[in-house]
Amino acid sequence: MANTLSLLLDRVRSLDPDLASRLSREIEVRSKGVGLVFENHEPEAVALPSLNVKVHNRVAILPPRGIDPEALSSSRKKADRDAVDPLWGTIWTVSQMTTDAAQLVNGPDGFDETIDWPIADLVVMALFREPIYPGLTSTDGKVERGGDKPFHTVINAENFHALELLTYTHQGRVDAIYIDPPYNTRARDWKYNNDYVDPDDDDKHSKWLAFMDRRLRLARKLLNPKQSVLIVTIDEKEYLRLGLLLEQVFSDARIRMISTLINPKGVGVIEGFKRVDEYVYVVRLGAQGVKASTKVPLGSKALGGIEKDDETATIDSFGERDQAEDISQPRIGLDWQTFRRRDLASARGTKKGGPRQFYPIYVNAATGTIEAVGDPLAHSMPREGAPHRPGCVSVFPIREDGTEMNWATTGPSFLDRLEKGYARAGRATPGKPQPYVIQYLKTGSIKAIEEERAVVEGFNPDGSVIAHYQAEMSKSPPTQWNLRSHNAEHYGTKIVRSLLPGRTFPYPKSLFAVEDILRLFVGNKPDALILDFFSGSGTTAHAVMRLNKQDGGNRQCISVTNNEVSADEQSDLRAKHLRPGDPEWESRGICDHITKPRIKAAITGKTPEGTPVNGEYKFTDVFPMADGFEENAEFFTLTYGDPDDIEVGEAFEAIAPLLWLKAGARGPRIDTIPEEGFAVVETYAILFDVDAHRKLIKALDDAEGVRYVYVVTDYETEFARVCSTLAPNVEAERLYSSYLSNFEIV
Repeated sequence: MANTLSLLLDRVRSLDPDLASRLSREIEVRSKGVGLVFENHEPEAVALPSLNVKVHNRVAILPPRGIDPEALSSSRKKADRDAVDPLWGTIWTVSQMTTDAAQLVNGPDGFDETIDWPIADLVVMALFREPIYPGLTSTDGKVERGGDKPFHTVINAENFHALELLTYTHQGRVDAIYIDPPYNTRARDWKYNNDYVDPDDDDKHSKWLAFMDRRLRLARKLLNPKQSVLIVTIDEKEYLRLGLLLEQVFSDARIRMISTLINPKGVGVIEGFKRVDEYVYVVRLGAQGVKASTKVPLGSKALGGIEKDDETATIDSFGERDQAEDISQPRIGLDWQTFRRRDLASARGTKKGGPRQFYPIYVNAATGTIEAVGDPLAHSMPREGAPHRPGCVSVFPIREDGTEMNWATTGPSFLDRLEKGYARAGRATPGKPQPYVIQYLKTGSIKAIEEERAVVEGFNPDGSVIAHYQAEMSKSPPTQWNLRSHNAEHYGTKIVRSLLPGRTFPYPKSLFAVEDILRLFVGNKPDALILDFFSGSGTTAHAVMRLNKQDGGNRQCISVTNNEVSADEQSDLRAKHLRPGDPEWESRGICDHITKPRIKAAITGKTPEGTPVNGEYKFTDVFPMADGFEENAEFFTLTYGDPDDIEVGEAFEAIAPLLWLKAGARGPRIDTIPEEGFAVVETYAILFDVDAHRKLIKALDDAEGVRYVYVVTDYETEFARVCSTLAPNVEAERLYSSYLSNFEIV
């Protein structure tokens, strides 16, 4: 039986290698009798409303404007169901075209007629497993604030095709992948073949698994097999199936699941329970370890809660009060010391109690804040003789028995601490010789803040610092995280709202949650490459920027997302008689409306309207959001090449960004074919005319940073001749003159 199957597979492989590979996997899984078995559904088709319709294109017929075919098809009213034309949404082939109409053939089963249809009502479809010729086109300009740092990139694309494209530019080179895929909830949160998956669909789980399986297998090709990590977030709907799928795709990896609190208040009620957490799968390949870091509060103290205490309530950077019962992270607070000396050997007038440390501290009687510090008093001068300050109480270091002591430091030293938030007036003590407790941070606590062993969360209204020590990281982080900084509402939704006023995105991750988990794996890799192919609002790229700022790193992030319009907004747009492909419709898509502008706003510190971003970052690195980041970013849309252009050797501009990406996405890009027959930029060079290769070699002598040389030739002997003249540290690659055929995806 096994020999027969092998022979049959060999025959299939000669005709369709991809189909043979799929069949082999299915036979392997079913022969085991264990593991995750699911229906490997036909791959999804992808609508490409931005492309012009051409002969031989696969197309679908759009419904009339103002009509939502999904809503009608799910209606219980027969009249509504009959209104749904059976031709809508099915795949056709364009056989001929006139100026305004196209002749369509090979329609739905049982429909053998050839039909004519207005071109304006057609949308181009990309079918998986049919040859496509992808490229990239730069859109929305660049953001350049990072000097010679590499560029972060955002790609507007169906992520399966983008992943296939990245296997050319980055196969085996990615250090970390962080993804937050659709959770397959009852909400309209994801599509299969351009239709939202119905919660009553018997195949909803297997469709989701087939959808994920295809992408995870490509992700595996991109990860560095020697040392890398895949991080996947999920909730209770699919976490069991996802775990089994990861075991199958990454059978040689070390896999661990973490439970993390994302909203202490709870989100919704499911089967009688409020969900407050979700799950994070960590899949480590090769020698990838977990980096111990004093910057990440993920040690044993990350469990449990704290007692309600009005003094621990703080004002967050978005102007809302965080009540103590919502602060789930137990904080190891800084040691605020009493500023008054304690030992009698340091009392006023003693040898250790010099005259410079007895002075009035003026506390505003209405606000309880320190306004000023007076001059020191000589030993012979009674404290009653010190100048008074209107509206203030003069506070001296006096014990309850009336003994005059000294302050712990001189007045200028105290003022320096006060200006930095390291001193404050504590509780009032009416009727006592010292009417206010004065507190300060000693040198050890200040050093802990400066060395980032303590986290500064913000500042109190009196200017005093809000900070806590990081939990001990000498031990491995636990598998249950309970951190206030990971609250998705406060540090996901509100951060997006600050960056993009008036725009909403459902359930963005906490910026600091993504930052913390990435730090565990790329904190010691300042040049790491991070990929997120379900990038949504762009949190991963934003988190990578924060990591770079903290240690001066050059990490770069590739973000991939489609431009799907949310279900709610689709209804509003259809009511305006808009549909996919219309500029106003496309402008409301995730990539154009949220991802790109969020990353721009994060870097520039300005909202899309040009105003400074309100609020400040918290926890590990505290600074105003309006400061932005010293980073670079460029935005692309995946294109699908015309085979006619490929045959005549055109369309180089479509692959130009790919060569730049492969060379590190740093510095200028070669976008056109020069007359000289070659071009050299910061990190790579292209030889378009092999007869110019000696000029290229001479130019490379003055270009120390070049590590890639692309040679355009259809002949192996010419390629070998050029390679023999290149320096040993330069990697050469051959390109065919029919440019896009270099990247044909089947």
